[in-house]
Amino acid sequence: MAGHTDHHAPEGLLTRGTVIVVPGRGETRATYARFGKRLAADAYRVRVVDPPQAEDELPGGTSVAFGARLARAVEGTADGDGVVRPLVLVGADAGAAAVAALLTRQAQAQAQAQAQALEPDGVVLAGLPGHATGSVDTWDAELDVRTACPTHRGVLSDDAEVRRGSLAEPVPDSLLDAVYEGTVAAPTLLLIGDADPLADHEDLARVAKSLPRARLSLVRGAHHDVLNDVQHRSVAAEVVTFLETVRDGLTPVVVVESSAW
Repeated sequence: MAGHTDHHAPEGLLTRGTVIVVPGRGETRATYARFGKRLAADAYRVRVVDPPQAEDELPGGTSVAFGARLARAVEGTADGDGVVRPLVLVGADAGAAAVAALLTRQAQAQAQAQAQALEPDGVVLAGLPGHATGSVDTWDAELDVRTACPTHRGVLSDDAEVRRGSLAEPVPDSLLDAVYEGTVAAPTLLLIGDADPLADHEDLARVAKSLPRARLSLVRGAHHDVLNDVQHRSVAAEVVTFLETVRDGLTPVVVVESSAW
């Protein structure tokens, strides 16, 4: 049965919003412990769920089962006043593809009055894979694709539940087609490392321009696990900035008026 890991805002602080994190291929909830704790330290309620499962029928595209699982995860964060908004979904790798495809397909079903969609206030899609599959014949090769961060490499290597070799498994074309040809209505932050060999930078740039409210942030030197690479502090800051901007109706809190760099 799918589970979750929770990270709470510090005691005494008002919770500023709810973040649901969906891991990618081969990853576990423990993969995002550092990321979850960092967002929670900024007073966000973070719940990390299990990555897309076989029962989610991902080979045929994101199913109703995946949407229902996410909806239960969201509802489970509610306190006496309900789920604390804004609600932001964060997906990594195939988790990002699953989230984007789910929202695209739910919007289509909703338009046809077939279903009530899960309605996040914002979406973060990190390390969206392209259609091509990378070459990861050994664990060291997979780690090199994923990250240069020694701490994160240790987290992945020491976690017996991490599925080694998973990055060699192709993400279903039906899922990626829904991502790259669909539309996510919610404000969207796309995060990608410029050293990510699994990314299709051309397609990502096109998607960012096609979405109604999107920002594409390129992380210099970052690999595929862009939320957990060497630049993880700056990336977390970019995510928190996005969360705060969503809270304020997409009005940036800080605007650079003059700068020498």
